[in-house]
Amino acid sequence: MRLLSFAVLLCFSVAASAAPPQQHWVATWVASASPQMATEAEQAKAHLIFENQTVREIVHLSVGGNSVRVRLSNEFGPDPIQIGSVHAAICDVDGHIKPDSDRALTFSGKTSFMIPANAPYLSDPIQLTAPDLSNICVSLFLPNKTAAAGIHYDAKQTTFIAPGDRTTAEKMPDDAVTASSWMFLAGVDVLARERVGTIVAFGDSITDGAHSTPNENKRWPNILADRLNSTHKQMAVIDAGIGGNRILHDASGGRVAFGVNALARFERDALGEPGARYVIVLEGINDLGHAGTSAPASEAVTAEDLIAGLTQMIQRAHEHGIKIFGATLTPFEGAGYYSPEKEKERERLNEWIRSSGTFDGVVDFEKAVQDPANPTRMLPAYDSGDHLHPGDAGYKAMADAIDLKLFQ
Repeated sequence: MRLLSFAVLLCFSVAASAAPPQQHWVATWVASASPQMATEAEQAKAHLIFENQTVREIVHLSVGGNSVRVRLSNEFGPDPIQIGSVHAAICDVDGHIKPDSDRALTFSGKTSFMIPANAPYLSDPIQLTAPDLSNICVSLFLPNKTAAAGIHYDAKQTTFIAPGDRTTAEKMPDDAVTASSWMFLAGVDVLARERVGTIVAFGDSITDGAHSTPNENKRWPNILADRLNSTHKQMAVIDAGIGGNRILHDASGGRVAFGVNALARFERDALGEPGARYVIVLEGINDLGHAGTSAPASEAVTAEDLIAGLTQMIQRAHEHGIKIFGATLTPFEGAGYYSPEKEKERERLNEWIRSSGTFDGVVDFEKAVQDPANPTRMLPAYDSGDHLHPGDAGYKAMADAIDLKLFQ
């Protein structure tokens, strides 16, 4: 009996050691959504209304995998929308797909389906070998008149629109209409080993990559993903930035692209992302700047107001077992909404981020890009020219300033 028990135990031990590593879904790319434009004329001008057309959108993955799923969104869409077909394929920056990689997507087993109003929709997994840092094209055919929803307005990536169902076309026609937004497309997930997690870069236009070179993935979250990849540290990085976003107030004055306030979208765009383990939050400069310029003066905030909002994010992240790192606000003297009074609040907020110990760690973006000779300004070599947003070199300096040891 002892010999038999030992043999059984040995077989169990060998089988256990040979078991495949545990896997889970991780978000490798996302696009945070803002509400629809108010009028049909505005939407048409921005190429955000479709009928019997294919929309081909390009996304740049952070980590790859062999099993992929796509998340669509009718978020902020007041009506159900009909999707005729969806395909995904490896592609280049011009939207030319590799034909042997083309896969038809199903959603709950269906190739054609309806997304309810305001709802997300998740595809069934497909087998597709997508390398780290590769591009995927997602092509959607919209047979009926449909207004865009789940819109990320400033994609810094070209989207192609052409008549008919061209979801399987190797390339879009030369006369395809182009847009600079992502529509209906909320995320791409890959199946990865349990040790792989997702870093969420949560912020405003500086995280969204405003003034970076289009189609070249020069946003600081992209460059952070490049750094992690070069050190063989498998960790996804997703960009949950929205240009103009604020912590405490929704978009105002008809500027719907600025999105709902960060506290309202934090669960959806950060904590709820598959595989989320870390959040880097860079928000607050628009709360200071917009009041009295593009937003009512009554929406003016103090450093204490912003600290209260950030503390809410910290508490909510910790409830989910997610570490959250505070990023200092970058200098903005010379920007259109700068004032000495707002500068004082920025400095007070940065001091709290650095010294309070409330965050799980600090990313000092201010120090990374400021002009040592004039600390309230961005170093000219890093300035895109508007004195608020970095250019490509500035975004690289920001990404290089992040200590990779934070992601242990």
